[in-house]
Amino acid sequence: MADLWEELQSVANAAPVSFTAASGERGTIKAKANFNVSEDVAALRKAIEGIGTTEKTLIDILTHRSSSQKQAISKAYEETSKRILVNDLKGDTRGNFENVLVALARTPAFNDAKWLIKAMKGAGTDKSILIEILASRTNKQIKELSAAYSEKTKKTLTQSLKSEVSGHFGKAIILLAEGARDESTNVNADQAREDAKALYHAGEKRLGTDESKFIEILCKRSFPHLRQTILEYKNISGKTLQKSIEKEMSGSLEELLVAIVKCAMSTPAYFAEKLYKSMKGIGTDETTLTRVMVSRGEIDMLDIRAEFKKLYKNSLHKEIGSDVSGNYGDCLKMICGGED
Repeated sequence: MADLWEELQSVANAAPVSFTAASGERGTIKAKANFNVSEDVAALRKAIEGIGTTEKTLIDILTHRSSSQKQAISKAYEETSKRILVNDLKGDTRGNFENVLVALARTPAFNDAKWLIKAMKGAGTDKSILIEILASRTNKQIKELSAAYSEKTKKTLTQSLKSEVSGHFGKAIILLAEGARDESTNVNADQAREDAKALYHAGEKRLGTDESKFIEILCKRSFPHLRQTILEYKNISGKTLQKSIEKEMSGSLEELLVAIVKCAMSTPAYFAEKLYKSMKGIGTDETTLTRVMVSRGEIDMLDIRAEFKKLYKNSLHKEIGSDVSGNYGDCLKMICGGED
């Protein structure tokens, strides 16, 4: 994979970066034209209340309506049936199929909050999920997931993180959770060069590593700025910034900073790699597969599909089809969209 990421870095400015893409622009899940909420509610009730659940109806509606349309459906469903749609989906379906439908019916912010709560539940913390969510979301998404988190737990996300994580990794992840990354699109090449020099002197050029300098630059600067910094770094060091981080750091901090570099280069390529790894080898990591497909379906699935094809010489649709089956597989293929 390292070579592939270097290849991406060499064409950094051409890489599709969907970090700032508005919901629906590059997604496969889009708002339905001529949306009729009462028709959808009636169809869902019929599918759920009839003898045997009509899975095709559930898949069709939940993968072809925008998040705001699905919230309108959920509200109307509760008003007409006096039941909660998510609970009915849970009661009527099982396993991975249940998980994907329930996630599709919820808001993106609520999903992110639920995934973060689960990652911090019980003994130990699933740092990989914290990294994936907090390294890839925009400030707006982080503010929304933080509000959903507080509503659900009666604690702020940063309060919870402080009791879960520590050291340099803790400092970096809490900085991301504050949702205060610069999001301007203007790039100052001189400033990017200065940051590249500062990173070089904080890592490769000295004995020991000044982690706080890496954290400050990678967790605060805008993604367009970081792309330029990554290019400048290669000119100064002769190595990619990712390689330097992998050499200088270890453990969760390394994983987090590499994730930020990858997302800055190309968020869709970062998620294409996540999907590939979830299906690679014996067994499938359905939890990751579901989380990524649902969370990116309305944002940048079109770009993820293109990056997947470029990186792995196979279509995402085909890969899903050969890896998972049944209603769960059908639902994921519907989120994926086209077979290219």
